[in-house]
Amino acid sequence: MLHEFLTSNRDEILRRTRAMVAARMAPRPTHEELSPGIPRFLDELIATLGGWQDRAAVMKRDATHHGERRQQTGFTVAHVVQDYGDLCQVVTHLAMERPAPVSTEEFCTLNRCMDDAIAHAVTEHVRLCEWAASNEESKRLGFLAHELRNSLHTAILCYEVLKTGTVGMSGTTGTVLGRSLAGLRVLVDRTLSQVRLHTDVEHRERVEISPFLEEVEATGVIASKEHDVSLSVERGDAGVAVSADRHLLGSAVSNLLQNAFKFTRQKGHVSLRTSTTPASVVIEIEDQCGGLRPGEIDDLLARIQRSGREKSGLGLGLAISKRAIETLGGTLRVRNRPDVGCVFTIDLPRLRETVPS
Repeated sequence: MLHEFLTSNRDEILRRTRAMVAARMAPRPTHEELSPGIPRFLDELIATLGGWQDRAAVMKRDATHHGERRQQTGFTVAHVVQDYGDLCQVVTHLAMERPAPVSTEEFCTLNRCMDDAIAHAVTEHVRLCEWAASNEESKRLGFLAHELRNSLHTAILCYEVLKTGTVGMSGTTGTVLGRSLAGLRVLVDRTLSQVRLHTDVEHRERVEISPFLEEVEATGVIASKEHDVSLSVERGDAGVAVSADRHLLGSAVSNLLQNAFKFTRQKGHVSLRTSTTPASVVIEIEDQCGGLRPGEIDDLLARIQRSGREKSGLGLGLAISKRAIETLGGTLRVRNRPDVGCVFTIDLPRLRETVPS
């Protein structure tokens, strides 16, 4: 009988199942992650086959918990299904190795329990994934609304003061108004970039680097003055171009410049320079933040790898820039200059000019 077979071979079944699960591709499960779900299911299956009582409610609870653990540790729905499939495969193979009289009714019970467990585990996994996505979107929208409200409120207050005519646009109030409007522009630009990246919306065109950087310089000079730093731009040779989404490329360069202005000491200098090879276009943005201490460069790279989970500060701008550049087929690197600053390097494929025949 299948009940006696599973009982006497329980440890061997679990050992083989764990070996199959552990042999899969990443994410690699730990021993603790392998322990709860499948053994509990096997024990409940043995109890059901033994006719002790209806274990449906308990099996549903354990399978739901298994789906929850898998979602929390980064496993996909496919992994959840494979967990139970591996167990079924091990039981079948072991029954063939050690011939055991198994009735058709028992195999039907095994399959029914397996189907129910998979359904409950997958349902919970999908529910948690949908909840996490919804929760993340709510947080993102909440952050955006909060920042927009603050900048807009400041701009309105400045406008009301300027409207009275008691102060001029060239004074402190006008400066605050300009800073608020610039902040609104950055927020809207970042949000549009995130939407385009998330939805894989691209509009590729020929972007000539020199006039493109001239536009970047025009707005960059204003932003640099707000932070009391200077900016120099080397736009490179005329005619050099890349194939890119102009908005995404502009967002990436602007985010890097904003970070450079933010972290460069007052009266410091930020440089944006361009160089080319027959195959690539390199844009470098160098700041004077004072450099990073040992180990901080790794932390900075880790922030970029988190791909935007930070909602403010350095991590978000870098994450957007990195993803935008990679979407355009390029790379983003960072180099530390101790006691001086950081150099962020954008490397993009150069667009080959077609020669008329």
